[in-house]
This record gives sequence, structure tokens and C-alpha cells, in this order.
Amino acid sequence: MTDSSILIEQLYKQHKRWLHDWLRHKMGQSDQAADLVQETFLKVLQTRDSLLGIQEPKAYLTTIAKNLMLDQIRRKRIEQAYLDELSEMQYLLDVIPSVEQQIEMMQAIDQICQVLSNVSGKAQQAFLQHYFEGKTHKEIAAQLNVSTKMIQKYLAQCLLQCYRLKHSIQ
Repeated sequence: MTDSSILIEQLYKQHKRWLHDWLRHKMGQSDQAADLVQETFLKVLQTRDSLLGIQEPKAYLTTIAKNLMLDQIRRKRIEQAYLDELSEMQYLLDVIPSVEQQIEMMQAIDQICQVLSNVSGKAQQAFLQHYFEGKTHKEIAAQLNVSTKMIQKYLAQCLLQCYRLKHSIQ
């Protein structure tokens, strides 16, 4: 076993229960907490070389878990906004999407999540509010307490990420 494998095993044995309890307290659900514990330790495995210098394992695990929790919250917000928009469209179209269309929509949501994970929180909010809620630049700027020029920059950042993702897939 390598040094990093031993460290990961020790980290897991010593902190798994504590991390699960901490996440369960934050999230209110044991199943989601258990899933995030596993995702956290998967991240640790992916970055095993950085373990050698860890002074505060709980802080390290908490940071990873918080980031994963925020990603999950963002994803749920995007999914909910998309489902809300889809629900409104359903009334207009009075058509139920086929299974293939539903799969395409979920893939689109995943791609939007990928795009938004590479921009700031304010840029994410601007993108969602503009493209999913139909708010104007001025309305978003007032809500985020920034200029309309900044909203334009945020939207441009998001669209640039969309463009990059599109060309990396092709």
C-alpha cells in the first residue's frame, strides 16, 4: 500500500461517521448525507497526492463536502427552474414529451450544470434569471446589486462556456 492509500484509509475510518453526522445535520436527510460522504471520499481519492500535507482533516473534508453540497443545490435549482419552465410550456403545447425528449432535456440540464460550474455565483444567477425566468438585464442588475454592464459580462461568460462545451463535445 502506498502512503496516500494508507492516509485515505485512516481518514475514512476516523472521519466517515463524523462527516455523515455533520452532513445529515446540514441536509436533514440521512440518505443524501450518506451519498455525499461517498462523493467526498471519491474526491479525496481523485486528489490523493494533496493528502500528504493535510494538517486539519476535518476542515479538508468539510470543504470538499460543502462544495459538493453547493453543486447539488445548484443542480437542483437548475433542474427546478427547467421543470418549472417545462411545466409552463406543457400548458401551452398540451403535449407530453417522449422518453427520448425527456432524456435529451436531462442531458441539456447536465450540460447547463457543467457550464455554470465554471462561472461565479452571480453569473449563474444572472444566467438562470435571464434565460429561464425571462428577467431583463436591468431587473437582474438591481437584484444582484451590480450594473447592467456587469450582467452583460456575466451572460457573456456563461455563453462562452456554452460555446466551449459545445465544441469540446463535437
